[in-house]
Amino acid sequence: MYLETTKKYLLSLLVIVLLVTSSNSQSKVLKSLEMQSELLKTTVRYSVYLPHGYESAQENYPIVYLLNGFTGNETDWISQGQLKTVVDQLIKGNKIEPLVIIMPDGDDRLYMNKDDGTYPYEDMFIKEFMPFVESTYKIKSDKKFRGISGLSMGGAGSLRLALKYHDLFGACAGFSSGISTEEQLMVESQKSFDDYFGRISPSVIGATGEDRITEAIREYNLFQLIETKPAEQLKTVKIYFDCGDDDFLAIGNSTLHIQLLKKGIPHEYRVRDGGHTWNFWIQSLPIGLEFISDTFRSGNKKL
Repeated sequence: MYLETTKKYLLSLLVIVLLVTSSNSQSKVLKSLEMQSELLKTTVRYSVYLPHGYESAQENYPIVYLLNGFTGNETDWISQGQLKTVVDQLIKGNKIEPLVIIMPDGDDRLYMNKDDGTYPYEDMFIKEFMPFVESTYKIKSDKKFRGISGLSMGGAGSLRLALKYHDLFGACAGFSSGISTEEQLMVESQKSFDDYFGRISPSVIGATGEDRITEAIREYNLFQLIETKPAEQLKTVKIYFDCGDDDFLAIGNSTLHIQLLKKGIPHEYRVRDGGHTWNFWIQSLPIGLEFISDTFRSGNKKL
């Protein structure tokens, strides 16, 4: 009787251990965590994807910052973008390296500093958020193991931050990036223009025609950055971006492609069937992550 009871106890214990081990080894998504920002004088929310085996791993992981679009937040890629399923399948199929993905709340700030100095979101991201994240999680804090990506507002943000801070990022992938030509901006509806660009430049609210094209708007739109920054620096970042053929941002993205071609900057640009929708971005995510992961893998080969 005692022997039988002992066997049952040990079997139950083994099942519990296996369940706990299995649970701990699965990938995890943690939503709406917080960092206190001294620069913004508020908390910044973010979500994180941790790969299978993260808790027990001794090594550090590559990182991708994944940015949301306008009116979105730090949970969009999880709730609408099928992030966990997509990334799990990519890692399982050896399409990408196991990695940590950080999704900050873009707060509708275009990932830029407000030009009146009252809300330096970009400074917060570079000077506070990235150091906080990379000291909190098991991260390879090296350019060749750091990527950035995003959709729409976040697509423009990922391209601009990667190219502006070329010494920090090894690769970027922008999906349906929020880029428009100056001609488009000058005729955009007043409400649409004010609601969007007023977030970073209160002085442009109500502006029309050429008066809309201020320094802040030029900086957001990437064209000036690419024109003035040395090509040798831009070439140190692997660049991917795409856009749907029915997207209202297709002209701006195609213009960016042409500008990069003229300056001789290597990049990959793709036009696919689709519009400004989650269906398009869910298809873009694995393409962009595989593109970025190629940088991680080439970095590993050099170690």
